[in-house]
Amino acid sequence: MIKKTYRIPEMHCPNCVMLLEGLEDSLDGIKRVSASYHKLQMQVIFDETILNEETLIAEAKKLGYTAIPE
Repeated sequence: MIKKTYRIPEMHCPNCVMLLEGLEDSLDGIKRVSASYHKLQMQVIFDETILNEETLIAEAKKLGYTAIPE
């Protein structure tokens, strides 16, 4: 398992948080997603043998968000 933090500049409300945290249910390999619109951040704990960072970033983009690794 690996823990990564991403800056999400477009996140501005609780609905944004719910959408991004929904990645936990829609992607295999994610153990936990924790987002904060106050910090404009998302932390993800995922299994890098099942899910790669590029896929995670692409899925966030499909939701309308830019995930920038910190």
